[in-house]
Amino acid sequence: MKKNVLFLVAFLIAVVSFGQQKRDLKLNKDTNLIEVVYYHDNGVVSQTGAYTLDGKLQGEWLSFDAAGNKVVSASYDNGKKVGKWFYWNDKTLKEVDYTRNAIVSVNEWTNKTSVAVRN
Repeated sequence: MKKNVLFLVAFLIAVVSFGQQKRDLKLNKDTNLIEVVYYHDNGVVSQTGAYTLDGKLQGEWLSFDAAGNKVVSASYDNGKKVGKWFYWNDKTLKEVDYTRNAIVSVNEWTNKTSVAVRN
């Protein structure tokens, strides 16, 4: 449980720090949402997602580390956490299920085997 809390606190600190990062904004006239891309200092995408016109997070949000690896997949509905969120690191995959901004369940998987990739 302590790890979950620490991870979520770190994630929230990262979200707050985006105010000082480079970003691209674009109004999607079809969805009436403001699409945004935030960048790490090295130019790699750090987060993608959309806001409603009144500033609430909406739809799928993805977060990436400085090397470009996906670390979080999240969903919002009018600013509220919904659906399955996924958190990756080099050893675990964590799935957090939200309903109306409340955690319903948490599952965690640990990678204990190597994966071979065939070219």
